Amino acid sequence: MDNTSYQHYLVALSTHQEQKHCIQTNLQHSRFATYNLMNVIDTDESDLILLQEPYEYQNRPVGTAKKYRIFTARKGKHRAAIIIIKNSKIDAKLIAKISDEDTVLLEIIHKNLKFSAASMYFDIEDQIENNFNKMDDILRFVSGGKILIAADSNSQSKAWHDVKTNPRGRKMEQYLASKQLHIINEESDWFTFSNTRESSNIDLTIANNNLIAAVSGWEISAEESLSDHNYLKYKIGEGGANRHNSDNKSQGTK
Repeated sequence: MDNTSYQHYLVALSTHQEQKHCIQTNLQHSRFATYNLMNVIDTDESDLILLQEPYEYQNRPVGTAKKYRIFTARKGKHRAAIIIIKNSKIDAKLIAKISDEDTVLLEIIHKNLKFSAASMYFDIEDQIENNFNKMDDILRFVSGGKILIAADSNSQSKAWHDVKTNPRGRKMEQYLASKQLHIINEESDWFTFSNTRESSNIDLTIANNNLIAAVSGWEISAEESLSDHNYLKYKIGEGGANRHNSDNKSQGTK
C-alpha cells in the first residue's frame, strides 16, 4: 500500500469510527424479541439502540444486558420508550422533564458530535395532536441544535413509502412540514412493520435541518427481530451525508 492509499485508508477508518451506529425497533413487550435483540447487539457494532414497547416486569425494563446503559422515564410504566447506549465512550444525559412513559429524550455527546435523540411511541388510540405537543416540547428544548426522533408513529403515508396515506399520516405530513423536520426512511423491499394481517411503514426516523446531513446508511434490516417490527439501521456522524435512494422502486413484505 503506497502512502496516498494508506492516508485514504486512515481517513476512511477515522470516519467509520466517528459515526454512531443505530438500531431502532419496537419490541412489542416481548421477552423473546428482547433476548433476540441482545444477541444482535452483543455481536454487531451498534452504539445507540432506540426502542419502543420494551419488555417489562413490575414497570421495569427487563431482559436487557446490565453491561449497557439503559435510559427510561424514571417513574411509572414505560409503555413506549427506552434507549440503550452500548458505547461506553458516549456521554449521555436523560432529559427527565420531557421524558415520560411514551418518550425518552437524551442529550448525547461523543468527541465533536453533539445531538439530542428521542425515542417515541404514538398510541393509535390517542389523538396524534397530543404527540405533536410532545414533539413541540422536544423542539423547544433543542432550540437550534440537532435532533433525531425514532418513533413508532402508527401513521401511514405514501410520503414515507407506505401503501396508502391515512388521516393520521396526513396530519403527520403537515406537522413535519410545518416544523421543517425530515423523514429519513427510504424505499425498501421490506416494510418496517409486517404481520399476517398487514404490512406498513409506521416506524419513522426523523431529523431536523441541522442533523439530516449527518445521517446515512438508513435501511430496513432483513435480520429476524422476533417482533412484527423490523430493525431499522442507520449511522450518525461526520461523513454521513444522507442520500435518499430514489432508484429502488420495489416494495414488498417480510
